[in-house]
Amino acid sequence: MIERLKMLFAGPEGNQPEPDSHQLAVAATALMVQLSRVDQHEDERELKAIVDGAVKAHQVSREEAEEILADALSHADDAVSMYEFTGLINEHLNQEDKQALLESIWRVAFADGRIDKYEEHLIRRMADLLHLNHREYMQARHRAEGTGS
Repeated sequence: MIERLKMLFAGPEGNQPEPDSHQLAVAATALMVQLSRVDQHEDERELKAIVDGAVKAHQVSREEAEEILADALSHADDAVSMYEFTGLINEHLNQEDKQALLESIWRVAFADGRIDKYEEHLIRRMADLLHLNHREYMQARHRAEGTGS
């Protein structure tokens, strides 16, 4: 996955072009896949929440979101650093958009009806890497919890 993302993000001769919605969706999906795998139990409800979040947040089709998810899942065991994804997101999204992404990440965590301590810890780490403060972290959690997902 990391090689595909590097190719996707790199332009000619390694220049970094402005990412499009698809590239940001790939980065966000990769974070959500990491979350869905952290508790060692991949749940169909979490995977559906990932697809739903990509469709809503990145204006991609359901088919494209499912393709991005399938690619991310097939490479989920690769050692992938969150810094590469959060770095891209930090460069191109504002605080409000990053908080909306964190809300989507929380929805994935809530999708199976429980929050594992490892999920909560990873979301906290993601929030830190996205430069979101504790208030923004809690607001995203409460909004996601309130949706009943």
